[in-house]
Amino acid sequence: MGIRQRLNSLYIYFLSLFTFLNPLRVFAATNADLQVDENTLEFQIPTLGEVLTFIIRFFFVMAGLAALLYLLLGAFTWITSGGNKENVEKARDKIQAAIVGIILVVIVVAILATLETVVFSGSLCFGLTCPVSIPTLLKPF
Repeated sequence: MGIRQRLNSLYIYFLSLFTFLNPLRVFAATNADLQVDENTLEFQIPTLGEVLTFIIRFFFVMAGLAALLYLLLGAFTWITSGGNKENVEKARDKIQAAIVGIILVVIVVAILATLETVVFSGSLCFGLTCPVSIPTLLKPF
């Protein structure tokens, strides 16, 4: 490495070091006693239960889609195997794994739905048997 490249490297190093270590100053008025009333806001903050319910539903949808895509990938591998026994076996394994994944998702959903209705009697909602919406900041009209 030449002297010019070393100087350029040192220049970039010290410039980035200065940039990241130099604290940025904000010239804004501070108001520590600011009170926020939920009724005066134009949006509603979602509760923890709403966010968790959305995350649980999102997880189940993503798990189902992943299993379906893996099933389709196995079917595509089977179709394009060309009669090769090794490729057919790989495709069969993918399809079996996808079916097991779909069955597991259905079993977990059934267990959670049973927990919601029987054990917790509707006091705890995972978003499977009770109505739930996507968490939003906008107030309903």
